[in-house]
Amino acid sequence: MAFHIKKNLNNMKVSEFQKLMKDLYFHQDTKRGIEKTFIWLVEEIGELANTLKKGSELDSKQISEEMADIIAWMCSLANLLELDLEKALFDKYPNKCIKCNSNPCCCSEL
Repeated sequence: MAFHIKKNLNNMKVSEFQKLMKDLYFHQDTKRGIEKTFIWLVEEIGELANTLKKGSELDSKQISEEMADIIAWMCSLANLLELDLEKALFDKYPNKCIKCNSNPCCCSEL
């Protein structure tokens, strides 16, 4: 019998969540493959878009669920591509704006 220690998701690092997705779904993701996993990710982004188009009737619970799905599918895709998302995030966004090198950003563009 295997016992698992439950991690508080409020304190979970990106790498820990990516590993959780790998532990839970990698066998299914591998069977599905990169292309179909990417299509699932895009479908989740489409669901978020449809939720956001409601304007003043925004449902924060539904939005948070769609965002969670997007992050989960992104992690599944990264696992299939053997990418470390946490490293990629911090390499791309090293605690400062990548354009003006400030924290907070001082760029004038919106």
